[in-house]
Amino acid sequence: MTAVLPERATAPAMTAVLPERATAPATIHPAACPCDVCVSAGTGAADLMARLAVVPGDRTAVVAGGRELSFDQLRERASAFAAGLALIGAGPESVVALCLPRGADLVTAIIGTLAAGAAYLPVDPALPEERRRVLVEDSGAELMVADGSGPEFPGLRTLTPAELSASAGGAGTGWAPVAVGPGTLAYVIYTSGSTGRPKGVEIGRGAASLLLRELEEAGAAAGAGRRVGWNASPSFDASVQQWVRLSRGDTLVMIDEETRRDPALLAAFVDAQALTDLDITPSHADPLLDLLTPDGGPRPLTLLVGGEAIGPVLWDRLVAAHRSGLLNAVNVYGPTECTVDATAGWIDEPGEPHIGAVLPGLRMRLLDERLLPVGAGGAGELYLAGPRVARGYRRSPGLTAQRFVADPFGAPGERMYRTGDRCRLLPDGRLVHLGRLDGQVKLRGHRIEVQEIEAVLSRAGGAAEAAVILGEDAGGNPCLIAYHRGGDAAALRAAAASTLPAYMTPSAFVAVDRFATTPSGKLDRSVLPARIEAAGTTGEAPEGQGVEGRAEELIARVWAHVLGAASIGPDDNFFKLGGHSLLAIKLVSRVRAELSLALPVKAVYAHPKLCDLAAHIEELLAAKDG
Repeated sequence: MTAVLPERATAPAMTAVLPERATAPATIHPAACPCDVCVSAGTGAADLMARLAVVPGDRTAVVAGGRELSFDQLRERASAFAAGLALIGAGPESVVALCLPRGADLVTAIIGTLAAGAAYLPVDPALPEERRRVLVEDSGAELMVADGSGPEFPGLRTLTPAELSASAGGAGTGWAPVAVGPGTLAYVIYTSGSTGRPKGVEIGRGAASLLLRELEEAGAAAGAGRRVGWNASPSFDASVQQWVRLSRGDTLVMIDEETRRDPALLAAFVDAQALTDLDITPSHADPLLDLLTPDGGPRPLTLLVGGEAIGPVLWDRLVAAHRSGLLNAVNVYGPTECTVDATAGWIDEPGEPHIGAVLPGLRMRLLDERLLPVGAGGAGELYLAGPRVARGYRRSPGLTAQRFVADPFGAPGERMYRTGDRCRLLPDGRLVHLGRLDGQVKLRGHRIEVQEIEAVLSRAGGAAEAAVILGEDAGGNPCLIAYHRGGDAAALRAAAASTLPAYMTPSAFVAVDRFATTPSGKLDRSVLPARIEAAGTTGEAPEGQGVEGRAEELIARVWAHVLGAASIGPDDNFFKLGGHSLLAIKLVSRVRAELSLALPVKAVYAHPKLCDLAAHIEELLAAKDG
């Protein structure tokens, strides 16, 4: 591996293979199969559906709750699903919206859609109705497959998985996926958009096939008989990294929402299901580490950690966990526009956190402001080129032209994606992520364009002007802070909650009389306070106002600490005060420590008011003492 990028006259292309952690991938169908059916011209990677075709049928494909599907059953059900799609005219370049929770039906629907040659649009049922409507309309989806529990959208045909499969009658009994090329659309996943609306990223079949092959070549998906936990939201591109593992014969184990947001339940699930691979964000990996136990087997758990930056403290904890034999950890980085993962690096040495080296098949361009290559030790903007770069943004040629630009180092017509991430190149080819060059932020693993939130606050919330920044609450927890001129805080919060995903709803709303501007007349975000201090905070333990009883007093004190609030009342709502999933985890941990009570995270969601949660805790304590 060359330490310094080549001169401008030659194309700088740097890739690396992770140090070997396991035996070579025992893939049943070669990742680079030369047969006419399998090879996607121009990529050299076997199509995912072709690889799936030859996995032994008696192996377990999917585990979801108490239900298991063998690969034979998965192929049979996906074939019926694909036949149903074909009957209504869905095929290559058609988009099918899948509004299904994580489970066997979702996996069957994804595989069935791809087998029909069509592309899928994941629409998480947990999203607000308005958000779901925007995704479906913007994508131009021709059909939505849902479980029947949510609303239907005018003009869009909606069927349940059972209805679609039944419509095929006896058709689709054999596994015969529609032949497609590497450029055929595989899926559309939406990310936050700086224009005020989310933007759909179009990924081709060849790119998705290459993702799996490159993870195998890098050692991040190695060995046979792996049990892979599906932990991500279907609408989050990390989910792709998980379901593609089916094509190499791995077992996909679905993690339900209650389990994934409670570290204690998740740790127990990892052990009970003998998971070998788990994709997780740093925010969720941190509380999980103390609860994991060695599995005693020859292959310890591998964590694929990504979605946001890993801080030095967590990095060192993961190194220690690796050296103790508890687990292996890989730091994965990549924009949705480059098919999930672009770089990977083992977390096995203390020191400065890094995002590893570029995966095989992608070409790195680390460039300065003049688009000249940056050498080892230098910093620049990261550009990525190669066959895993997305086709572009769905029905948005202007946005596509802005971010997918001509590659001056490639062949005529080749493009590179401008990530907007600033990185430093290490002598051995690894990269250190230094932050963003624009207003995009990352929070709890999610990529957020603050302009989209600001547009909602102005359009639906009634703010004359709004500015959203990533800051900290009084407890030191990362959060979104919305500064607004005009508009009521309660109305603004309601507008955000009804339109945006929960992770994009600001935790704090601060009214201002006017915004400071730069000399050029633009809003100056740099002068907005990045930390919200609780009014009246004294440094002593805050006391609840009007709270009574042991549990209420404890919860008021813990809430005040976790939320950074000066005072808490019995009728206050945890989530309306800025609480979210990670703060709920911290709250539960404090209750467990102080009361020796195994309070599940779901209790916070079921009883968001302080008085209700306190009453629930009193009941649990009484039952425990009795």
